[in-house]
Amino acid sequence: MARARVVSLHQIPTLRELYKRAAIPASPSEGREAHFPFSGMLLDRVSVYRGDITHVQVDAIVNAANNGLLGGGGVDGAIHRAAGPKLLKECRTLGGCPTGEARITAGYNLPAKHVIHAVGPVYHPKSKRAPLQLAGCYRISLELAVQHGLKHIAFPAISTGIYSYPIEGAARVALGEIRKFLDTDEAKEFERVIFVVFSEEDEAVYL
Repeated sequence: MARARVVSLHQIPTLRELYKRAAIPASPSEGREAHFPFSGMLLDRVSVYRGDITHVQVDAIVNAANNGLLGGGGVDGAIHRAAGPKLLKECRTLGGCPTGEARITAGYNLPAKHVIHAVGPVYHPKSKRAPLQLAGCYRISLELAVQHGLKHIAFPAISTGIYSYPIEGAARVALGEIRKFLDTDEAKEFERVIFVVFSEEDEAVYL
């Protein structure tokens, strides 16, 4: 059986590099809505990468898990298959995870050292809790990374698969939480946050 391709951190371009290739201005242009003050430094600490999250070689990848943490479809199933049976064995010791929270395990056969299992909400258009729960997935995953001395993390688009969260709204929540985190003192030693997407359409939304 052939080994899966491994994508190192150095192979994943930063936002600065992506914008340069696409001739997109890195700083906000006139007339564009700015949700946070512009920070050129952050362009070197954030990436958008279209590919397979199970191939990414970083300190931690985030799994879009369900409450049981025992595997499932989509990203969840792919991560469990790539990590091997020891991941499921460790997950069984965790007793599940509430929606909007996260738990950390080893990465086993994955290129990533750790898996952070975040349980996103099922989307309901009128739900006021869903955005808060989705934000919690990102915030708590980052807190766990810092607590364990990790320097880089890769996120999928949590809840946008079978949980039906619209990609535009989910990306806004994700980007907002990452920006708030990177602006804190505890994030000073954090090197990279990577958003991993599958489709060109989702990539365009994040960019």
